[in-house]
Amino acid sequence: MSSATGDEYFWFLDTLVAVRVPHTLGTDTLSLLEHRAPEGHSPPCHVHRNEDELFHVLDGEFRFQIGDDERRLTAGAYVLAPKGVPHTFRVESAGGGRWFTVTSHTDFERFVRAVGTPAPRRELPPPPPPPTPDAIAHLGTVAAQHGIDIAGPPLH
Repeated sequence: MSSATGDEYFWFLDTLVAVRVPHTLGTDTLSLLEHRAPEGHSPPCHVHRNEDELFHVLDGEFRFQIGDDERRLTAGAYVLAPKGVPHTFRVESAGGGRWFTVTSHTDFERFVRAVGTPAPRRELPPPPPPPTPDAIAHLGTVAAQHGIDIAGPPLH
């Protein structure tokens, strides 16, 4: 049985991401990432071209939009965002949220590594400034290089 030898932590946008199981550990490129985010965190609506994305809520309340389906999830709940389906979510709880993301290919984990920076501390990063048009375009370019297409704005 294999296990990770040490988690890696990244500041990814306004979140803290721990790579619990890197895609290189097994033979099927499965990865498990643990995320922590502040209230209001919402990634742009996006589509994964090559991999399903499974979310398992650990703490907090979330509002997910997957295709035309909107639902609220709390600790213990999970939802699948199938590849090819636009999706996003928003952390609705005042204390922020924590969740696992499981993917079966390398795209999302590699995207986190490409956009994120190694976290100097195991805490949320300082709040980023509002994104500029250039920063939004850069995020879209890097996402596309990792099989992810931006499909719309975050949830408000």
